Amino acid sequence: MSEENRVGSKIRQLREARDMTIEELAEASQSSVELIQQLEDGALVPSLTPLLKIARALGVRLGTFLDDMPQSGPVIIREGLSENVVRFSGKTERPKKSALEFYSLASDKADRHMEPFIIDIHPSPEESHKLSSHEGEEFIYVLSGEIEIFYGKDVQRLNAGDSIYYDSIIPHDVHAAGKEDARILAVVYAPL
Repeated sequence: MSEENRVGSKIRQLREARDMTIEELAEASQSSVELIQQLEDGALVPSLTPLLKIARALGVRLGTFLDDMPQSGPVIIREGLSENVVRFSGKTERPKKSALEFYSLASDKADRHMEPFIIDIHPSPEESHKLSSHEGEEFIYVLSGEIEIFYGKDVQRLNAGDSIYYDSIIPHDVHAAGKEDARILAVVYAPL
């Protein structure tokens, strides 16, 4: 499977293994048929919230879309240089490029309950940020740069060394503050 369409290929593989049609997956994940088709075909850079709903509808963890050869022992990533990267669009309607690059820190760990990532956040050209929500919790530690988090009606700015832990059921959006890239360590827990 190509690096560019790792997620789409894995969605198709999991859907077909469960004998689900695209329409059934779309209904189960509260997504459109068009979205599922575009993701599977690699024609769309996914955003995180629909991907979480698709993972849940397939009965898998978000990290399953990155897994190649799960192992039961510890997984070690040297110097945070994960080869498993997924690019997300953020929340733009018709994304042309990724706004977020997720580097999995546990992609081959079987039966995990948390999803740790190093995430590069690129500035978004859009002024408005669409809030989204999903079940679970998130922990973010800013490694470099500055991020802004819309959380419900609150806005928080975090700099390198700052952290935040929140319930992700509250509508939220994480983005780079200003025109510079930011890098964060994020740990996401989303129950099946």
